[in-house]
Amino acid sequence: MAFASFDSKNAGAPMAEINMVPLIDVMLVLLVIFIVTAPLLTQAVKLDLPKASSQPNVVKAEKIEFAIDASGQRFWNGEPVDRAEAARRFQAEGQKQPQPEVHLRADQNAVYRNVAETLADASKAGLSKVGFISEPETP
Repeated sequence: MAFASFDSKNAGAPMAEINMVPLIDVMLVLLVIFIVTAPLLTQAVKLDLPKASSQPNVVKAEKIEFAIDASGQRFWNGEPVDRAEAARRFQAEGQKQPQPEVHLRADQNAVYRNVAETLADASKAGLSKVGFISEPETP
């Protein structure tokens, strides 16, 4: 908003004053908003909440050490078993919750058919956590 002046000497000079009215209006509106909302932030309901442990109940899954040697003999946690007995044990372990992990150790000279049959038996039983154990190469 410009104001006219009847003074001919200063007629072309820019106005050097800042209009403070809009600034004061905005500050007053913000002050009213803070005055109204401040009591709402401090109200709380006093409750006596129960105490509970935040530690999760983690059940550690079992692990099955299954080995196949070079002659094709199968071992369940170090105990010699045949294929039928291993399949029966896989079925029993597949029903457990949480399902155990199967750590499969196969001799490098073992026939692949024996390893594939073992994997198929574990899969039929519903066991999905099967890991192959190997030795790292030495440089």
